[in-house]
Amino acid sequence: MSYELNRKMAARRPPLPTTASVDPVTAAIIRGAMETICYEAATYLGRAASSAIINQSNERNASIVDAHGRLACGSIGTPHLTFVSQLTVRFGLLQHFHDYDWGSGDVFLANDPDFGGGHLPDYNVYAPVFDDAGELVVVQCLQAHQGDTGGKDPGGFTLEATDLFTEGVIFPCLKLVHRGQLRKDVFDMVVRNNRFPSFAGDLAAMIGGVQHAARLLQELIRKWGTETVKAAINFVIDNTERRVREEVARWPDGVYTGEVFIDHDAIGAHQDIRVFVTCTVKGDQLTVDLTGTDDRPDLVGVWNTFGNSRSYIMTQVVAMMDPTIDKNEGFFNAIEMIIPEGTIAHPPPNKPAALGSFHPACEITEAVCLALSRVVPERAAPQVYKMGMPNAVIGFDERGVMWMDQGVDSRTCDASAVQGIDGWGSCPAALGNLLLAQAEDAESRFPVINLSREMTTDSEGAGRWRGMPGSLNVKKILKPASAMAWMVSVRHPLRGMCGGDDASPYSNRFRVGEPQEHLIEVSANEFLPAGSVIAYQYGGGGGFEPAILRDPEAVREDVLDEIVSLERARTKYGVVFRGSLENYDLEVDYPATEALRRRMAAEQGIALEATTPPAAREATA
Repeated sequence: MSYELNRKMAARRPPLPTTASVDPVTAAIIRGAMETICYEAATYLGRAASSAIINQSNERNASIVDAHGRLACGSIGTPHLTFVSQLTVRFGLLQHFHDYDWGSGDVFLANDPDFGGGHLPDYNVYAPVFDDAGELVVVQCLQAHQGDTGGKDPGGFTLEATDLFTEGVIFPCLKLVHRGQLRKDVFDMVVRNNRFPSFAGDLAAMIGGVQHAARLLQELIRKWGTETVKAAINFVIDNTERRVREEVARWPDGVYTGEVFIDHDAIGAHQDIRVFVTCTVKGDQLTVDLTGTDDRPDLVGVWNTFGNSRSYIMTQVVAMMDPTIDKNEGFFNAIEMIIPEGTIAHPPPNKPAALGSFHPACEITEAVCLALSRVVPERAAPQVYKMGMPNAVIGFDERGVMWMDQGVDSRTCDASAVQGIDGWGSCPAALGNLLLAQAEDAESRFPVINLSREMTTDSEGAGRWRGMPGSLNVKKILKPASAMAWMVSVRHPLRGMCGGDDASPYSNRFRVGEPQEHLIEVSANEFLPAGSVIAYQYGGGGGFEPAILRDPEAVREDVLDEIVSLERARTKYGVVFRGSLENYDLEVDYPATEALRRRMAAEQGIALEATTPPAAREATA
């Protein structure tokens, strides 16, 4: 790995050479077919895989990369995985196409953070697709988070790691299948370096998924012809670049900044890790510059890979634009990214990367959202999950086989409001089609029982449109196990947008109800006896615009739904009620509310709008 290689891999790639031209309808048909093939690949994996993190929570994504290493299209999956897969493929194309004898029927594996990847658990299995004349046309990718990486600690998350090798086995570009034949020795070696007994099935499902998609792509190429397919790929990428530039050209020129902090690194040795972004709009050019982001060399655990940083920037940028724009290489062509070498967003070689996919990855998107919220406030939805890391509970059964509850079951967290819409759902938009497994599913797989999964009153980020409340998840461990957690978003929770309040902070307690009960202030990796209880308070979503602008009737509904308390309704939203909850005759006292809000607006320096409904104004006149 080198910074020079990163620059080479991220450089703009030329269009595919072709003798054909296509009309927009034909290009759209071919693009739609490729997106459907990606969906089939991802669905294949979700149905065939064994582990809960894939077949229950759907942490996988499929995409197609063209023969020049450009992102041609992707399925609706986990958004940040959509924009990182092409760099690992590009490394194989640029560095090892001839060395590794790429051919039809081959399947490769890559997960190397220093060669285009995200963190080690994100395995990218990909297959080159050649036409009948032997020309490489596209590469089918299928990326998924694996439950283990064969490193020092189960799951691949080592809190105190100072190098990448501590975290697991690294695959820059490894051939799993040669000309359609499984390389059994290689497959067995990869499986042997993973603690999960289900991993062999997960890896086989990834191979099967890309092989299925590769066959469909070959049929597509035969139907339309190689030259037409290449022309269609060129067309949709160019069209995306054009539309992105048209969108940016409508934005006001200017320099917009965002600054976000992480509470501390993974061992608590360094505080207030800074992510800083400058978004410059000039004509039809958007430049996203991370200069000013923390570059302290002795930080632990807060290193995001170059490929991941590009992906997380893009995940937020696409969310700030018209959602009908196709997500492909055209975005990268239209947007300039400056990611300074040596920062936590572009680390030196062999830095640990497992925790970086949580933080600073989320803070990168959050900072971009803050900056661009002053340009397109109506699309300022942070694409984040600020959880530090989920509680991971790890044990061994009577046969010595490891089990791991990775905490991917029911919760609500980080779902922020956006203009006109309260935060809703169990998890933020950033997680795309990621599903949270039912609590009962975890109980059927692991020796745990869920005592409570309750949303927490007054945990929403207040605003004209409020964030979703967080939830308190209380879990009992039925057999002795180890538990691991890294707590952030306590002092620096998820930011509100455009004057909305920040979200509520996270907290986490181990051995609840025992004399040994304690708060996890930084991180934990400790043994817990059978019967131990963990209580993890997830933070809510941020608010949008000042809370005293919220419709008083919406505040009343929040109080009735136990999202907001009566006290918070008065002190935060400036809403006064008549009646009582007990008698279910709660009504907004509009004259008192208007008076209170005028006082609060003067104190806060807010221009108060008339939020009382016209009918209510007439009734109180």
